[in-house]
Amino acid sequence: MKRRLTLLATLALLACAPLAARAAAPFQKGSGYEVLNVPQPVGHPGKVVVTEFFWYNCPHCNALEPEFDAWVRRQPPYVVVERVPVAFTEQFVPQQKLYYTLLALGKADSLQGPIFQAIHQQHIALNTPEQMATWLAAHGVPRQSFLSTFNSFGVAMQARRASQLTKDYGIDGVPTVAVQGRYEVSADLPQTPDDARILQAVDYLVAQVHGAR
Repeated sequence: MKRRLTLLATLALLACAPLAARAAAPFQKGSGYEVLNVPQPVGHPGKVVVTEFFWYNCPHCNALEPEFDAWVRRQPPYVVVERVPVAFTEQFVPQQKLYYTLLALGKADSLQGPIFQAIHQQHIALNTPEQMATWLAAHGVPRQSFLSTFNSFGVAMQARRASQLTKDYGIDGVPTVAVQGRYEVSADLPQTPDDARILQAVDYLVAQVHGAR
């Protein structure tokens, strides 16, 4: 099984075993990455934009997180990384808003990893605003500050935009990493069956986009 949570499997959360990494390179269209039928606009002129689609409760997103975080930290200045929380069902929306609330409070980068750890290693439920507020209060985020931002118009708009981006990119499983609104990499492809190969493919695509300028 592949390390990716598909739309049909969101309620099952089945455990997956990583497949052996392929040695073939360079990455090929259709086997190492997919090309979007309709390229999506990205901001940050002159930069290469990498977009990770994720869900906090996804075990495969959790498995990718440490490697992705380390990958983000070693990127050159011309690479911009954005994260987009998906909402395949209404039950996902509170966690969408959790991410954008933390982003607004300047806490997203420092708490992204701990949130995954709380859910998947410590088995702490973070599905409702009250659960989130209680956990975050113990991690330096004032309860009222979190709740007022969580319920703000700005956060609601960002969550809706994230859902629209998920639709526009045709995302049906996570984690999926998009590059420059043109390419997508996931564990569903033969050349990228595990986290390391996913990030190698992203590196390849970043180099291709940057080198074409």
